Amino acid sequence: MTHRERVIRALNFLETDYIPMDLGGMDSTGISAFAYPHLVQFLGLKERLPHVHDTGQMLALPDLDVLDALGCDVITIRMGFANGYVDENQWEYFDFGGRLPAKVINASRFIVLEDGTVTQPDYGLRMPPDSYVFDSEHGGQPVFFDNELPELDLGKIKEDLNKHKLSDETIKKVSEICKKAYEETDRALFLNGPMLGIGIGNFGGVGYFPLLCLTDERKVKELHEFLLNHAISELERLLPHVKDYVHIYMCNADDWGTQNNLIASPDTFKRLFLPYYQEFNKYIHTKAPNIKTFLHSCGAVYDLLDSFIECGFDILNPVQWTAGKYNYHDWKKKCEGRLVLWGGGIDTQKTLPLGSKEDIVKQVSEIVSVFSRGSGYVFCSIHNILAEIEPWKIKTIYETTQSIKG
Repeated sequence: MTHRERVIRALNFLETDYIPMDLGGMDSTGISAFAYPHLVQFLGLKERLPHVHDTGQMLALPDLDVLDALGCDVITIRMGFANGYVDENQWEYFDFGGRLPAKVINASRFIVLEDGTVTQPDYGLRMPPDSYVFDSEHGGQPVFFDNELPELDLGKIKEDLNKHKLSDETIKKVSEICKKAYEETDRALFLNGPMLGIGIGNFGGVGYFPLLCLTDERKVKELHEFLLNHAISELERLLPHVKDYVHIYMCNADDWGTQNNLIASPDTFKRLFLPYYQEFNKYIHTKAPNIKTFLHSCGAVYDLLDSFIECGFDILNPVQWTAGKYNYHDWKKKCEGRLVLWGGGIDTQKTLPLGSKEDIVKQVSEIVSVFSRGSGYVFCSIHNILAEIEPWKIKTIYETTQSIKG
């Protein structure tokens, strides 16, 4: 099978020759820019500067030869670039305080302090010399319980979104990249375009927004209605140009789980989130029937799996079966034939960073064999491959997966 055929069959719950695999299809299936040069060297490939496309999580855009070496089946399409389709004139050199020679789209956003800390002042982000990602105080979501709930400024949210609508130039460029990638490669195309934008922690943070869902349902519905209409208006302009090339669409990143439980109740999800997800999925499936819709939701979200299916999603990531009280057998049984699992292939909190080669091979073999049963599975790790992960471990997880019959 070609890479593309393999992915399409898996997304339609059909058996494949090999397990389809992803690295960097979206921003939670990627690899740290600090780990990436070591992987390139380990694979025996030509040295190059990583393109750091996510300058918060510090993720590298995998090159096509790296995807080839690992056997990956998916290309990520962004709003202006893709694996192997990068306009170098748009990228600038920056070395992150001497720690990482790399290329970024806008080097002027960074300031390096005397102690080596790299900042992004416009976003309130800092990366100290002993860190591998940018962060902000309280994770950008401080909670002060002696204060009133912060006011949800719908006017400002609407103004900000309207300022950043897709330009005709961007739509033209994305459609050209999609067409070229479709015709020149045999991989499945994963489009990261305008998302729905609703989220249990998106407005004021996980300390406040779930409370707002309980105290001001009317305002939350007004917000979600606007976000839905805005997202669909963007898709109305974009989808006609890309629908014949794209196979997976990144609909939203909405983390509902902690390590142990849900952030808010299933009832809150059903009342204030599910109807808007249904409309968004319905629009995509109606206008582009061949595209499968993708939801990212971290943590212990097992108790929402039926609701995700009711929303109309085709694919769920990162399949964090390590969170909560259910194991990967339970996840597979719940989703089998109904929801494609994309990820979950190895525990990135324990086994991958701390395990031996034997531990890694054993866990990947067991999990992938279960998840790929009857297909409906695409392999990658639970969330991103972090900076400290040695390259031999990365190669091992992909080699092990490729050795398992689809």
